[in-house]
Amino acid sequence: MNVDGWLADTRSSYDTVAVSYADQLREALAGEPYLRAALAVFADMVHAAGGGPVADVGCGPGHVTAHLQESGVDAFGIDLSPVMIDVARRDHPDLRFEVGSMTDLNLADASVTALLAFWSLIHVPDDEIPTVLGHFRRVLRPGGPLLLGFHIGDESKLKTQGYGGHPMKVYVHRRRPAQMEAWLCDAGFTVEAQLLLDLDERLAGAVLFARRQL
Repeated sequence: MNVDGWLADTRSSYDTVAVSYADQLREALAGEPYLRAALAVFADMVHAAGGGPVADVGCGPGHVTAHLQESGVDAFGIDLSPVMIDVARRDHPDLRFEVGSMTDLNLADASVTALLAFWSLIHVPDDEIPTVLGHFRRVLRPGGPLLLGFHIGDESKLKTQGYGGHPMKVYVHRRRPAQMEAWLCDAGFTVEAQLLLDLDERLAGAVLFARRQL
Protein backbone atom coordinates (compact mmCIF):
# COMPACT_ATOMS: atom_id res chain seq x y z
CA MET A 1 0.00 0.00 0.00
CA ASN A 2 1.58 3.28 -1.07
CA VAL A 3 1.19 6.51 0.86
CA ASP A 4 -0.75 8.30 -1.86
CA GLY A 5 -3.14 5.34 -2.13
CA TRP A 6 -4.23 5.08 1.48
CA LEU A 7 -4.33 8.84 1.92
CA ALA A 8 -6.50 9.26 -1.16
CA ASP A 9 -8.83 6.47 -0.04
CA THR A 10 -9.12 7.98 3.45
CA ARG A 11 -9.80 11.45 2.07
CA SER A 12 -12.46 10.33 -0.39
CA SER A 13 -14.12 8.03 2.15
CA TYR A 14 -14.53 10.78 4.73
CA ASP A 15 -15.59 13.27 2.08
CA THR A 16 -18.41 10.82 1.31
CA VAL A 17 -19.56 10.25 4.90
CA ALA A 18 -18.80 13.70 6.37
CA VAL A 19 -22.37 14.91 6.87
CA SER A 20 -23.67 11.61 8.28
CA TYR A 21 -20.56 11.23 10.45
CA ALA A 22 -21.11 14.68 11.94
CA ASP A 23 -24.78 13.95 12.62
CA GLN A 24 -23.90 10.72 14.47
CA LEU A 25 -21.01 12.14 16.53
CA ARG A 26 -22.31 15.61 17.33
CA GLU A 27 -23.43 14.62 20.85
CA ALA A 28 -21.11 11.63 21.26
CA LEU A 29 -19.02 13.08 24.08
CA ALA A 30 -22.11 13.59 26.22
CA GLY A 31 -22.29 9.82 26.71
CA GLU A 32 -18.56 9.30 27.28
CA PRO A 33 -17.67 10.44 30.83
CA TYR A 34 -14.21 8.88 30.79
CA LEU A 35 -13.27 10.57 27.53
CA ARG A 36 -14.54 13.88 28.88
CA ALA A 37 -12.40 13.31 31.97
CA ALA A 38 -9.35 12.62 29.79
CA LEU A 39 -9.99 15.82 27.86
CA ALA A 40 -10.36 17.74 31.13
CA VAL A 41 -6.96 16.48 32.31
CA PHE A 42 -5.49 17.41 28.93
CA ALA A 43 -6.98 20.91 29.21
CA ASP A 44 -5.45 21.26 32.69
CA MET A 45 -2.07 20.30 31.23
CA VAL A 46 -2.43 23.00 28.58
CA HIS A 47 -3.33 25.60 31.21
CA ALA A 48 -0.37 24.50 33.35
CA ALA A 49 1.89 25.03 30.35
CA GLY A 50 0.71 28.63 30.08
CA GLY A 51 -1.82 28.17 27.30
CA GLY A 52 -1.24 28.71 23.63
CA PRO A 53 -2.47 27.04 20.43
CA VAL A 54 -3.53 23.39 20.57
CA ALA A 55 -3.83 21.30 17.40
CA ASP A 56 -6.62 18.72 17.09
CA VAL A 57 -5.15 16.60 14.30
CA GLY A 58 -7.70 14.51 12.46
CA CYS A 59 -10.46 16.66 13.93
CA GLY A 60 -13.30 15.38 11.76
CA PRO A 61 -16.41 17.55 12.22
CA GLY A 62 -14.81 19.47 15.07
CA HIS A 63 -16.87 18.29 18.04
CA VAL A 64 -13.78 17.54 20.16
CA THR A 65 -12.13 20.79 19.05
CA ALA A 66 -15.21 22.68 20.21
CA HIS A 67 -15.27 20.78 23.52
CA LEU A 68 -11.67 21.82 24.18
CA GLN A 69 -12.47 25.41 23.28
CA GLU A 70 -15.30 25.35 25.82
CA SER A 71 -12.69 24.21 28.38
CA GLY A 72 -10.74 27.40 27.80
CA VAL A 73 -8.23 25.85 25.37
CA ASP A 74 -7.20 27.73 22.21
CA ALA A 75 -7.90 24.72 20.00
CA PHE A 76 -7.93 24.52 16.21
CA GLY A 77 -8.61 21.56 13.93
CA ILE A 78 -6.83 19.92 11.02
CA ASP A 79 -8.32 17.15 8.89
CA LEU A 80 -7.46 15.39 5.64
CA SER A 81 -11.03 15.61 4.29
CA PRO A 82 -12.03 18.95 2.74
CA VAL A 83 -15.73 18.12 3.12
CA MET A 84 -15.23 17.26 6.79
CA ILE A 85 -13.55 20.63 7.27
CA ASP A 86 -16.48 22.33 5.52
CA VAL A 87 -18.84 20.61 7.99
CA ALA A 88 -16.66 21.61 10.95
CA ARG A 89 -16.65 25.23 9.80
CA ARG A 90 -20.43 25.11 9.33
CA ASP A 91 -21.06 23.67 12.79
CA HIS A 92 -18.42 25.76 14.60
CA PRO A 93 -18.06 29.00 12.62
CA ASP A 94 -16.07 30.75 15.35
CA LEU A 95 -13.28 28.15 15.37
CA ARG A 96 -10.31 27.65 13.07
CA PHE A 97 -10.20 24.58 10.83
CA GLU A 98 -7.72 23.71 8.10
CA VAL A 99 -7.30 20.95 5.53
CA GLY A 100 -4.05 19.08 6.09
CA SER A 101 -2.37 15.72 6.49
CA MET A 102 -0.72 14.40 9.63
CA THR A 103 1.92 12.79 7.40
CA ASP A 104 3.13 16.27 6.42
CA LEU A 105 1.83 18.80 8.94
CA ASN A 106 1.91 22.34 7.62
CA LEU A 107 2.79 23.84 10.99
CA ALA A 108 5.98 25.56 12.05
CA ASP A 109 8.45 23.85 14.34
CA ALA A 110 7.58 24.16 18.06
CA SER A 111 4.50 26.21 17.19
CA VAL A 112 1.84 24.47 19.30
CA THR A 113 1.58 24.09 23.06
CA ALA A 114 -0.18 20.71 22.86
CA LEU A 115 -1.53 18.25 20.32
CA LEU A 116 -4.47 15.87 20.26
CA ALA A 117 -5.04 12.90 17.93
CA PHE A 118 -8.30 11.30 19.08
CA TRP A 119 -8.89 8.09 17.13
CA SER A 120 -7.34 9.71 14.05
CA LEU A 121 -4.31 7.38 13.77
CA ILE A 122 -6.53 4.36 13.17
CA HIS A 123 -6.24 4.55 9.38
CA VAL A 124 -2.47 5.20 9.31
CA PRO A 125 -0.43 2.09 8.32
CA ASP A 126 2.19 0.87 10.80
CA ASP A 127 5.11 1.92 8.62
CA GLU A 128 3.83 5.52 8.50
CA ILE A 129 3.34 5.93 12.26
CA PRO A 130 6.98 6.99 12.91
CA THR A 131 6.63 9.72 10.26
CA VAL A 132 3.41 10.98 11.82
CA LEU A 133 4.81 10.97 15.35
CA GLY A 134 7.92 12.71 14.06
CA HIS A 135 5.74 15.56 12.79
CA PHE A 136 3.87 15.66 16.09
CA ARG A 137 7.17 16.05 17.94
CA ARG A 138 8.45 18.65 15.49
CA VAL A 139 5.46 20.99 15.84
CA LEU A 140 5.14 20.61 19.63
CA ARG A 141 7.02 22.87 21.96
CA PRO A 142 9.58 21.11 24.20
CA GLY A 143 7.71 19.50 27.07
CA GLY A 144 4.37 19.89 25.29
CA PRO A 145 1.62 17.35 26.06
CA LEU A 146 0.26 14.90 23.50
CA LEU A 147 -3.03 13.00 23.87
CA LEU A 148 -3.68 9.95 21.70
CA GLY A 149 -6.83 7.83 21.51
CA PHE A 150 -7.06 4.59 19.53
CA HIS A 151 -8.70 1.18 19.24
CA ILE A 152 -7.08 -1.70 21.13
CA GLY A 153 -6.36 -4.93 19.28
CA ASP A 154 -4.08 -6.73 16.87
CA GLU A 155 -6.01 -6.79 13.62
CA SER A 156 -6.45 -4.51 10.63
CA LYS A 157 -9.75 -4.70 8.77
CA LEU A 158 -11.00 -3.08 5.59
CA LYS A 159 -14.04 -0.89 6.19
CA THR A 160 -16.20 -0.74 3.07
CA GLN A 161 -19.19 1.21 4.38
CA GLY A 162 -20.24 3.21 7.37
CA TYR A 163 -22.11 6.13 8.93
CA GLY A 164 -25.43 5.60 7.24
CA GLY A 165 -24.32 2.90 4.84
CA HIS A 166 -22.19 5.14 2.62
CA PRO A 167 -19.33 3.46 0.72
CA MET A 168 -15.89 3.69 2.26
CA LYS A 169 -12.48 2.19 1.58
CA VAL A 170 -10.28 2.51 4.66
CA TYR A 171 -8.32 0.08 6.76
CA VAL A 172 -9.00 0.31 10.50
CA HIS A 173 -5.87 -0.60 12.46
CA ARG A 174 -6.12 -1.71 16.09
CA ARG A 175 -2.99 -1.47 18.24
CA ARG A 176 -1.80 -2.54 21.66
CA PRO A 177 -0.91 0.26 24.09
CA ALA A 178 2.60 -1.23 24.51
CA GLN A 179 3.21 -0.91 20.77
CA MET A 180 2.00 2.67 20.70
CA GLU A 181 4.13 3.50 23.72
CA ALA A 182 7.20 2.02 22.01
CA TRP A 183 6.57 4.13 18.90
CA LEU A 184 6.15 7.23 21.05
CA CYS A 185 9.38 6.60 22.94
CA ASP A 186 11.26 6.10 19.68
CA ALA A 187 9.85 9.41 18.41
CA GLY A 188 11.06 11.36 21.44
CA PHE A 189 8.05 11.26 23.75
CA THR A 190 7.61 10.10 27.32
CA VAL A 191 4.33 8.34 28.13
CA GLU A 192 3.06 9.53 31.51
CA ALA A 193 -0.29 7.75 31.87
CA GLN A 194 -2.84 5.62 30.08
CA LEU A 195 -6.58 5.14 30.33
CA LEU A 196 -7.99 1.80 29.15
CA LEU A 197 -11.60 1.64 28.01
CA ASP A 198 -12.49 -2.05 28.08
CA LEU A 199 -16.20 -1.86 27.48
CA ASP A 200 -15.97 -5.02 25.40
CA GLU A 201 -13.50 -6.46 22.91
CA ARG A 202 -15.26 -4.82 19.98
CA LEU A 203 -15.13 -1.34 21.53
CA ALA A 204 -11.93 -1.56 23.59
CA GLY A 205 -9.88 1.63 23.39
CA ALA A 206 -6.98 3.40 25.02
CA VAL A 207 -6.00 7.00 25.71
CA LEU A 208 -2.30 7.74 26.22
CA PHE A 209 -0.98 10.89 27.86
CA ALA A 210 2.51 11.64 26.56
CA ARG A 211 4.88 14.58 26.56
CA ARG A 212 7.52 15.72 24.12
CA GLN A 213 10.95 15.25 25.66
CA LEU A 214 13.02 18.40 26.11
